[in-house]
Amino acid sequence: MEKRESGVEAMGVQRKVRMTEEKRQTDGKKTDIKSMTLQELKEEMAAGGKKAFRAAQMYEWMHVKLARNFDEMTNLSKAFREDCKAKYAYTALRAVRVQESKLDGTRKFLFELPDGNVVESVWMKYKHGNSVCISSQVGCRMGCRFCASTLDGLERNLAPSEMLDQVYAITLLTGERVSNVVVMGIGEPLDNYDNLLVFLKMLTDENGLHISQRNVTVSTCGLVPEMRRLADEKMQITLALSLHAVTDEKRRKIMPIANRYQISELMDTCGYYFARTGRRITFEYSLAAGVNDSEEDAMGLVRLAKPLHCHINLIPVNPVKECDFSRTRLSQVKAFQNILEKNEINGTIRREMGRDIDGACGQLRRKNMSGLRDIGGNEAC
Repeated sequence: MEKRESGVEAMGVQRKVRMTEEKRQTDGKKTDIKSMTLQELKEEMAAGGKKAFRAAQMYEWMHVKLARNFDEMTNLSKAFREDCKAKYAYTALRAVRVQESKLDGTRKFLFELPDGNVVESVWMKYKHGNSVCISSQVGCRMGCRFCASTLDGLERNLAPSEMLDQVYAITLLTGERVSNVVVMGIGEPLDNYDNLLVFLKMLTDENGLHISQRNVTVSTCGLVPEMRRLADEKMQITLALSLHAVTDEKRRKIMPIANRYQISELMDTCGYYFARTGRRITFEYSLAAGVNDSEEDAMGLVRLAKPLHCHINLIPVNPVKECDFSRTRLSQVKAFQNILEKNEINGTIRREMGRDIDGACGQLRRKNMSGLRDIGGNEAC
């Protein structure tokens, strides 16, 4: 087996532009049509001598009606559809395993990609609407010590179509509209920057599902250059920084990315993001017993958050058997939250969803990789 890229030492690899093999399927060299923007699709049709209105028809089938293949595009001629089958790869993910929480109805999906890899997505039902948390990479090379997603390193980036279809497949499987999308599953989204940006623009495009940018959250462990690039796009999405420690020394022990970017750089970049977009940053802060949950840690978080008017999302760490972190007691989590609130910092404790279905990101994929493929009774999309 070839060695996987892992850790921040691999981050210097040149970013691949969108129209690379990452946007193509592994079954040959067919162009990934579902990763094309509407404008790109119009240009593609024109280059093939097809009438311009075909692009709009196909885009609607793919991104509004959520067709699972070319054959479902019934207002296109059979000859045209056969030509498309021969020329284009069509991404339609298959759910190979679905777990549903008996506690709150949360569903965790294990989707098979065209090349046989698998990624996780989570569907969560709230009073304000349905949220989907999607993956952006197969594996992850960031090496955060409390995360199951990074244990086997990075396999590859996801194409825009593979990110979009996690949302589409879940919409079809649940029969319910998705109103909020969180890019916080397997992978570091900003490490797949070019494909992520296409995904964001297509997800929020008025010609597609048209999910409001304000209902989209992107998480990052703190890739400073990409955070600044995203700020310059001036989108209205929420950026969530996985902070998890308030000193460089402590952060380096749990997040290798801290060896590259200091907290002072991160705070400057968060300020830049707010100035460019007007959108308040969220700090994700996972609490691990005896690691980062002291009163001193809470006051350090106050000092970092106050100038930025940040929202703090407190997350009792999900136990992962391969990691040596244990969960902070709920009473101490609440005491930590009280310190924030007394200092006029908005801090909320993340509501636990799907605690009984491999809640930590990456756990279900690792079970599958270990050969535990019990897919009996699962739906398939």
